[in-house]
Amino acid sequence: MPYIKGEDRKKFENMLEKCPKMTTKGELEYVMYSLCMIYLRDKELRYSTLHDVWGACHHVGHEISRRLLDKREDKAIIENGDIF
Repeated sequence: MPYIKGEDRKKFENMLEKCPKMTTKGELEYVMYSLCMIYLRDKELRYSTLHDVWGACHHVGHEISRRLLDKREDKAIIENGDIF
């Protein structure tokens, strides 16, 4: 996943801190979609730009899987035993 420098993150900190608690998958999807639309707002709707948005969402999902789901799966294997 592409990471941005600390000084570049600062411009988003205030907005992210003010974000209300999301309690449903629908709310999360709404916020993610809205952020994508903000990104696209000043861009020409070319295939490459739209693919960049899709790719960013895909990479975020992969990062969640790599950092969180995989660890949870490993824990479940230890707790419940592996399947063969």
